[in-house]
Amino acid sequence: MAELQIHGKDGSHVGTHNLSKALSEAKVNAVTAHRAVVSEEANKRQGTQSARTRSEVRGGGRKPYKQKKTGNARQGTVSAPHYTHGGMALAVKPRGYEKKINKKERRAALLGALAAQVEAGNVSIVESIAFAEPKTKDATALLAALGLSNQRRVLVVLPEYDAITHKCFRNLPNVTVRTAPSSSAGGAEAAKTAVFSTRDLLVAQKLVIAKEALTRIEEVWAK
Repeated sequence: MAELQIHGKDGSHVGTHNLSKALSEAKVNAVTAHRAVVSEEANKRQGTQSARTRSEVRGGGRKPYKQKKTGNARQGTVSAPHYTHGGMALAVKPRGYEKKINKKERRAALLGALAAQVEAGNVSIVESIAFAEPKTKDATALLAALGLSNQRRVLVVLPEYDAITHKCFRNLPNVTVRTAPSSSAGGAEAAKTAVFSTRDLLVAQKLVIAKEALTRIEEVWAK
């Protein structure tokens, strides 16, 4: 069972946390991780793109010129695909790009990716990630205290959506803020910060996880 140090906002050591057996012993499976990421990316696509076919283009109800004796190739309508402003051949229409993945497979990919980050020493547990005011300098000070100022991709995991904390990090281009699973909804604003995904874990160089968020992860995904 792995043991992680818990840090305060000033970077000091304030305690330890023993990871659950399911999380500490999870293994990375490249195929499962790939399927999870492909599913996540595909499900983000809206599939609302649409182009008009020749039957949907306005006009073109009569022949542009007579059939014979013009020297030109015969034409039936200006809405044909080879005309400027004509309809599109094989036009793209709205469609769904959703790719389903088994719940157990998705959880295995998440736990495996998180366990790999823990094993690599890329995870920092913070007792609390909350700020009184929406100031970027407070978020910068936290990252500096943890020695993460120069990291290009940092994933911050909160126990639930917090508008003030989100505003503290949103001006930092190298930081992505996500929430732990089963977090409470916070209205339209909360939609900006989703539960972290397998891709978030794989692309992050360092992870900063609130202690309460780690507890929720173990309760929901590492039973």
